[in-house]
Amino acid sequence: MASALHGEQVIPIEDKDDLLRITPLGAGREVGRSCIVLQYKGKTIMLDCGLHAGHEGINSLPFIDMIEPETVDLLLVTHFHIDHAAAVPYYLEKTPFRGRTFMTRPTKGVFRWLATDYIRVTNSSNSDSSALYTEAELISAHAKIEEIDVHQQVEVNGIKFTAYNAGHVLGAAMFLIEIAGVKILYTGDYSREEDRHLIPAENPGVTVDVLITESTYGLHNHEPRADRERSFTKQVRDVVRRRGNCLLPVTALGRTQELLLILEEYWSRNVNDLDNVPIYFISALGKTGTRLYQKYVMDMSQRIQRQLSRTGRNPFDFRYIKTRTGLSEVPDAGPCVVLATPGMLQSGVSRQLLERWAPRPENGLIITGYSVEGTIAREINNSMEEIQALKGGKIPLRMMVSNISFSAHVDGAQNCAFIDEIRAPVVILVHGEENTMMRLRANLVDKYKGSNYELAVHAPRRGEAVELHFRGEKTARVLGGLASKVPADGDYVSGILVEKDFSYRLVNMDDLLEFTGIAPVVVEQQQLVPYTSSFELLQLHLEQMFGELPLTTETSNSGVANTLRVYDSVDVTHASWKTHVEIEWESNIMSDMAADSVVAVVLNIESCPASVKLTQGRGCGHSHHSTSGIDETVPAGDGPHSHSHAECTAVAPGLARTNDNHEIATKLALFLQQQFSQVEVADDGSSITVHLNDLSAVIDADSLDIQTESPMLRARVEPLVAQVSRALRPLSHRSVALPEPEPATPLASGPEPEHKGDAGADADDTDSSDDDQTEPPTSANTAASPGHE
Repeated sequence: MASALHGEQVIPIEDKDDLLRITPLGAGREVGRSCIVLQYKGKTIMLDCGLHAGHEGINSLPFIDMIEPETVDLLLVTHFHIDHAAAVPYYLEKTPFRGRTFMTRPTKGVFRWLATDYIRVTNSSNSDSSALYTEAELISAHAKIEEIDVHQQVEVNGIKFTAYNAGHVLGAAMFLIEIAGVKILYTGDYSREEDRHLIPAENPGVTVDVLITESTYGLHNHEPRADRERSFTKQVRDVVRRRGNCLLPVTALGRTQELLLILEEYWSRNVNDLDNVPIYFISALGKTGTRLYQKYVMDMSQRIQRQLSRTGRNPFDFRYIKTRTGLSEVPDAGPCVVLATPGMLQSGVSRQLLERWAPRPENGLIITGYSVEGTIAREINNSMEEIQALKGGKIPLRMMVSNISFSAHVDGAQNCAFIDEIRAPVVILVHGEENTMMRLRANLVDKYKGSNYELAVHAPRRGEAVELHFRGEKTARVLGGLASKVPADGDYVSGILVEKDFSYRLVNMDDLLEFTGIAPVVVEQQQLVPYTSSFELLQLHLEQMFGELPLTTETSNSGVANTLRVYDSVDVTHASWKTHVEIEWESNIMSDMAADSVVAVVLNIESCPASVKLTQGRGCGHSHHSTSGIDETVPAGDGPHSHSHAECTAVAPGLARTNDNHEIATKLALFLQQQFSQVEVADDGSSITVHLNDLSAVIDADSLDIQTESPMLRARVEPLVAQVSRALRPLSHRSVALPEPEPATPLASGPEPEHKGDAGADADDTDSSDDDQTEPPTSANTAASPGHE
């Protein structure tokens, strides 16, 4: 049996659905290709699906083959960056994934163009790899993505999720996911620092069971924002003052727009010194990106909105920044500032400018974002003497290289503060390099050791699952008429329990449609059972099993149809012109059981050795001796047959049935166990005991009397026993032989005397005058032997 840690105890796992599995298919002790999978209660959610900037082609994907795409219910994307979203079109178009995909409205708007740029850059690079999907596949995937607003809660197949501001880039969201009462908060990339245009990440303000958070910077802390801005603008100004060119490698959209706002503001304050120094933003998406940011300005911070209201000019309508689509549009002469993609200098315009400007010492390179391990942006520094050219050979590196991070990721102090605010008992670290992540994990464990905040911190590798055990209580909401009276202690509430998407509701039948949307439907069942014998024989056997039954008779041109009603729920109809019996009932647990019993009785009638045909003129073909000493031969319908009187028996109403009390008790207990959790059978089978909390009732297996001190329990047990007791008795009956007649006085000689009247009439006269005879009036005192009618 599986088990999982819960605090300091090992609790057995009785249901594997109680295990929450969290598996990073990417971003597990690495930065890039973020993709986290949650599995709980039969639901599967994928969080982000990005590519790794340090790898190419299929190798840049997360380990998506570890999860069957058909099983994924939801794909939630936190923001539009390549390492979180660029694999989404591949997953939607080239795998069997058929779930639903959600992004915020700005994320969806920007993602379309950023993914287009990925296709263009990848296909135009010198690499042997091509993009993982085409433009047509991107358009098809984009159409399948659904939008979600910040603070909007959406429910899909029992999975509830809400988006919250993450502060990383425009439209970035944290997701709070709830499944069966367990809440998981996934931060994605987030920032708690207020900048010029973004709303900082927010605390959802709810109890969270599991926090999945980035650990990009580990324990490293950023410089104060004002200091970084001063250092950044000073270095840019120093480069252009010495007539050099300043290169800022950036992503097309995201933190780039924050840098543009900083430079625009600085140039406007120093217009006299810098008016002749152009700022170029070179990107195929430059103009499109600017329009997108102008469009979504109302999704940004109050600062931006106040600026728009005060000046009437959109803050992204730049005066000093010129957007260009290619390198050919930038003049070689004179100092300038160039923001160019991609941000990690792997290829594209930024790489071309690096190789062009690297040999000149008056030029400068400022790395402003986080650089993934394995990229040239991560490796380049002032101590390097040369760089590798894309076309081969070495290029001397003499330009100034600086790193001033405006990366919108939380630093160590901000991350720890957020973890302390959320106070989730379980924290899972993702999106961080191994050494950085493990130092943060050790710090968190030491910080809270011995405190009243019991914290378990996990840092799984890529493909390594974290299993957590949650077994919450199930609570049902009582609605409608049932809620009109508050039950007192010890009272029991009875109704229909409806489970949907891990929530429970208890309602009356009358309120079912209003509160659950379920319309009650009556299922009428009909079964035709082959039967060719008489109605009287059918009635005989059914009444032996179920007692006296109401009879309804209808006469038509076709003949007579007799209907017997069993337990006031099952109609058994015998029509004289049909070769079957019709059994009809409204389906429910009691009626279905009664109908099964009726079918069993009918199927056994014609093969039962004790069955007697009541139709006139049919009987056994051997001599019966009357009490008057006259040997009366009873004509048989199909001629004479031979059997002994010991075999010639009949079953009459009221005769005792076989009563194996232990067998009855066992069968009755099996049924009662479906209604009550604790049912016991006495060793000798003499009784059944039903337990309900502190109450108990004892049922006598012979008389079926119920002994209990609780009227409430009696009211529950009595109708169950009354309705099923007869059905649960064995179908076999004790065959009772007819009394042996006294020996007749043999005739001395001569021919046999003539019979007066037919044998049937004589037999009727005999039966009607015999007070001790237990058989009903029949056409002959005979019984059918096995295999005969």
